[in-house]
Amino acid sequence: MSRLEPGDAAPDFTLTDADGNDVSLASFRGTRVILYFYPAALTPGCTKQACDFRDNLNALTGHGFAVLGVSKDKPAKLQQFREHDALTFPLLSDTGLDVHKAYGAYGEKTNYGKTIMGVIRSTFVIDADGKIEKALYNVKATGHVARLLKELGVS
Repeated sequence: MSRLEPGDAAPDFTLTDADGNDVSLASFRGTRVILYFYPAALTPGCTKQACDFRDNLNALTGHGFAVLGVSKDKPAKLQQFREHDALTFPLLSDTGLDVHKAYGAYGEKTNYGKTIMGVIRSTFVIDADGKIEKALYNVKATGHVARLLKELGVS
């Protein structure tokens, strides 16, 4: 698995959102994007992380960021997740894991002491020109958004 580094071009993609609409990274050119990959909708850690992004969305958008969440869940489950937790940013479906793999967010990881293949909780900050600003792999669900806000100078 190759990992992205700051300065790399962010792999472009078009994915389906919770409502069945296509969302392309290219449509966000001119805007800084926080793209985060999470293992599964409606699970405790992923819910905590998504709600942290939701609760800080106004501060992030006020500083010119858009937030996109990506998982391998189907759009119907993403819709449930959005409605259950009042999530107000796009949740994107990558059931084939192609985008996960392009970003290095799928591969070998350790889970409860066992090495398995799976989604690697990761966050990328993409600049307005489509380049990787930050590539954060193996992030923890709890406290991650607060750390990111601090690193980005968002209060």
